[in-house]
Amino acid sequence: MFRWPISVYYEDTDAGGVVYHSNYLKFFERARTEWLRAMGVSQSTLLADDIAFVVKRAALDFCKAARFEQNLIVETKVIQLKKASLVFEQRLIDEQGVVYCEAEILVACIALSRMRPQAIPQNIAQEFKVGS
Repeated sequence: MFRWPISVYYEDTDAGGVVYHSNYLKFFERARTEWLRAMGVSQSTLLADDIAFVVKRAALDFCKAARFEQNLIVETKVIQLKKASLVFEQRLIDEQGVVYCEAEILVACIALSRMRPQAIPQNIAQEFKVGS
């Protein structure tokens, strides 16, 4: 499991100081990106090699409203790994483990120039197996 800290900024909230619903997706995206970085994977290098990861499906459950100036944590783990896709389970929690949002995100690996599925590079797939 990978954990990434998130601070809620004013720009993340609505007029009431509550995190706007679409921003939870941004928090989850940042955590997945930081996990790749922690593995030593550069998305710029992947793009130069015509490889991209794209979200195919996202299912979110909003459990509790996150608010301005909260410090939270995104927990991320891979729950399914296939040849050209993987499913992440992600949770936004506080230090006490209170869940604010849960998500299941299906991410596909594609050849960017063709916008068609492509096998996840072996080194990355191996890292996800180990890192789960």
